[in-house]
Amino acid sequence: MEQEYHKGKNFDRNYFIENPFNGGEFESCRFINCDLSNANLSGAIFTKCEFTGCNLSNSKLNKTSIQDIKFKDCKMLGLHFESCSPFGLSFSFENCSLNHSVFYKTKIRNTAFKNSQLQEVDFSECDLTAATFDGCDLLNATFDQANLEKADFRGAINYRIDPERNKIKKAKFSLNNIRGLLDKYEIVIED
Repeated sequence: MEQEYHKGKNFDRNYFIENPFNGGEFESCRFINCDLSNANLSGAIFTKCEFTGCNLSNSKLNKTSIQDIKFKDCKMLGLHFESCSPFGLSFSFENCSLNHSVFYKTKIRNTAFKNSQLQEVDFSECDLTAATFDGCDLLNATFDQANLEKADFRGAINYRIDPERNKIKKAKFSLNNIRGLLDKYEIVIED
């Protein structure tokens, strides 16, 4: 069965109620207030699309192609981005909830995370070179053997990063949140 090709289309909240998601290729499309929670997005191709106010929680992303995608005001709990096609994998997140998601071993350099919840997210062995975490809550997020060189954590809170287990050369941190780099040493830092 041939996959459908969609270019420049807008999909609103009602579209996927009437037409269950069945894959396809989406280029320069806008998804507005769509509920794709628990949907099987496996094998779908998304290029230069925007998702605004959507719920993608627990969707399956096996070999899903995500290239130059903007997610804004989306609920994206428990997503396994490591299952996506690695070719051209690129996206940005603004005002999104990505709690319990997994980016294990993904190469997502220059990714912008803005005003997003990233609690208990797994960034193990991830390449986050020059990524920005502006206004993000990283409570219990895992950074292990990750490349964080030139990443910007100045606007992030609640992170815990072991400098001995991650590459942090030229990464940026704010003085107010520097404790997140020193937690493992159990030292007392007073203002």
